Amino acid sequence: MKIETVQGAKVPALGFGTFRMKGAECTQAVVNALKVGYRHLDTAEIYENEKAVGDGIQAGGIARTDLFITTKAWMDDMSPDRLRKSLDQSLRDLGIDYVDLWLIHWPNPKFAVEETLAEMMKEVKQGRVRHLGVSNFPVALFERAAKAAPIVCNQVEYHPYLSQSKIIDAALKHNALVTAYAPLGIGKCHSDETLAKIGAKYGKTAAQVTLRWFMQQPHVGAIPKASGFDHAKENFEIFDFELSGADMASIHALARGERLIQPDFGPQWDN
Repeated sequence: MKIETVQGAKVPALGFGTFRMKGAECTQAVVNALKVGYRHLDTAEIYENEKAVGDGIQAGGIARTDLFITTKAWMDDMSPDRLRKSLDQSLRDLGIDYVDLWLIHWPNPKFAVEETLAEMMKEVKQGRVRHLGVSNFPVALFERAAKAAPIVCNQVEYHPYLSQSKIIDAALKHNALVTAYAPLGIGKCHSDETLAKIGAKYGKTAAQVTLRWFMQQPHVGAIPKASGFDHAKENFEIFDFELSGADMASIHALARGERLIQPDFGPQWDN
């Protein structure tokens, strides 16, 4: 397992995403992930699955100190009172007394990021949060955040079809991690001929090649999701081979500015 050490946090670079998972399916997926070897679990208030994730954590039987749990405060909950209540609910639903990483899920132009992070830092000082991060922050806003508080990561859409070089450069400048969501391009990577051809050389699937590509980038992680045990296991079996420099370059060359997640409330992106 690749561990990234940033701002004092030891973050398993390959995490398990739970977006759009609910109920018993989500709980079983978390149990599967823990059995496979994942120790970084990613959820969010807006996913409405923190209780299911918490049930999976309890059923999985892994010591809390061996887990790295990330959750996110929704963009409407940036006021001091709502931030506190959001964290209260997340901790209650997850069945834990602290989260390892608490993110601002999306930037909200109605609230200054400096003020929001100042409130979030209060929870760090109280021990209910270990580290802070952001998600979906373009470079200029990330720079403001990084000056206001120790930022562990910027979680953004990142896959072979969307370069995030500017985001990554900004993160490296501030000793932060870039965590890729939708790392397999919402399934597009599975059928990509270039990725499949590279995978054939290593006896790996297109998805495994893609996830390995993330692992070989400095200060970059990924949080793929998987509903079944075999799928989770496949995604995790990426630490027994290494892509050549030429293959890394071939994957980078797939970038075509294809952004797959563009909500109306999103910020002005850098590319």
